[in-house]
Amino acid sequence: MQAVILAAGDGRRLRPLTEHLPKPMLRVAGRPILEHNVRLLVRHGIDEIIINTHHCGEAIENHFRDGTAFGARITYSPEDPVLGTSGALDPLRTRLTSTFLVIYGDNLTTCDLGALAHFHRARAATATIAVYERENATAGGIVAIAQDGRVLRFLEKPAGHEIFSSWVNAGIVVCDPEIFESIPPGFSDFGKDVFPAMISKQEKLFAYRMEAPRERIWWVDSPEDYERTKSELQTWIPN
Repeated sequence: MQAVILAAGDGRRLRPLTEHLPKPMLRVAGRPILEHNVRLLVRHGIDEIIINTHHCGEAIENHFRDGTAFGARITYSPEDPVLGTSGALDPLRTRLTSTFLVIYGDNLTTCDLGALAHFHRARAATATIAVYERENATAGGIVAIAQDGRVLRFLEKPAGHEIFSSWVNAGIVVCDPEIFESIPPGFSDFGKDVFPAMISKQEKLFAYRMEAPRERIWWVDSPEDYERTKSELQTWIPN
């Protein structure tokens, strides 16, 4: 399986830390967040990785090079302007010809990617979103899930009165190439454009529930999040 790591954001809410550094290159437990994600993929046997870049992208390329030092084969997809979380896949249509994984490069996770991929394939899904329960569900995309795991509804960053679920998009998606039928050319976003379009067309969009505490996620959306994550994971190097 191939993987695309999304690393093109400018990390505006984390400035000045990200003034001259991509947000995924902030360090936790001695390594850039993005390196933790590369190592997570390699541990699960996913070594063909494409990283999209934009803000200070050279810092990412200088750190990872061709990926050999990390047991991976890494190539890059520079963007100018940025294309969004799903739009980032548009230039890669001819390269992603079988089941592939998309992971947001600025979060840390212990998601079982093997179990996620198995769940996806067992349901012959077009896309499967990894989801986790979050107390403050206004900070992400919330998901209503049927008993069989099919996604019934998706709402990106709801207001407090709009919350209908505590299950939140973890920023990890397994896709089959059929998803490109729902990705328009140019800028697009999974949460605002692609997932709602798939639901309206009754396409096979499923949710994989991460099992806490074994499967966790640490998001880094603000300076407070970053300090909390560093404090919790001072010596965190997962097996």
